[in-house]
Amino acid sequence: QASCLARATSGASAHRPARATHRARMKINIANPTTGMQKVFEIDDDKKLLPFFDKRMSTEVTGDSLGDEFKGYMFRIAGGNDKQGFPMKQGILCNHRVRLLFKKGMSCYRERRKGCRKRKSVRGCVVGPDLATLSLVLIKKGAEEIPGLTDDNKPRRLGPKRASNIRKLFALEKKDDVRNFVVRRELNEKKKKAPRIQRLVTPAMLQRKRYFRSQTRQRMVLGKKLKQDYAKRVVEYRQEQKELRAAEVAKKKKEKKSSK
Repeated sequence: QASCLARATSGASAHRPARATHRARMKINIANPTTGMQKVFEIDDDKKLLPFFDKRMSTEVTGDSLGDEFKGYMFRIAGGNDKQGFPMKQGILCNHRVRLLFKKGMSCYRERRKGCRKRKSVRGCVVGPDLATLSLVLIKKGAEEIPGLTDDNKPRRLGPKRASNIRKLFALEKKDDVRNFVVRRELNEKKKKAPRIQRLVTPAMLQRKRYFRSQTRQRMVLGKKLKQDYAKRVVEYRQEQKELRAAEVAKKKKEKKSSK
């Protein structure tokens, strides 16, 4: 019986097809903030991806292993998605999926109703072979140009809107007028469009601030005066009541004496 079972299992294994060897296919999305360009590269070789494995998000990694054209390049790991589409989340120190309770303000979650919380699956922030896409940000450029990433310049469609960000972009000083440096967008030959600058300090805004502060100060002074008047009136009222009670007691005593 044992020999028959062994023959049967050997025959079954002979007819079973050989399992295909799995090779990691990972897409690497590289973004270049200085030029505004980004490009996707498909990597089939595991050996090229080995330096990225077991690294956390925000870690800086050299690009020498990806190929000769990436020699001298430095990248920062920005995130990624696994093969089922779940995004990597910073702060989850593992290389698999976990279910977390999300609320407003957390990454990988958008609140649909006010105060609503939701339990969702997210991927840990440690890079592994199960990722389908890995997002990298170019930090340091190497010797060679990469076509579609470093050889061209794609200007931003919209410039910064906040006053401090405009100063930072153009390296302005405090005395410079930010309104002269707003990035204007041409709608047609005659018309241009500019954003309304946020957090802009103007004389009108300072005057409004001074007015609000003076109003607050006046309310505080008035409240203090009313409190003092009230305390004074309470003392007077109590004295009046005391005198009234004393007068009533004296009247009753007088009535008792007269009745006797």
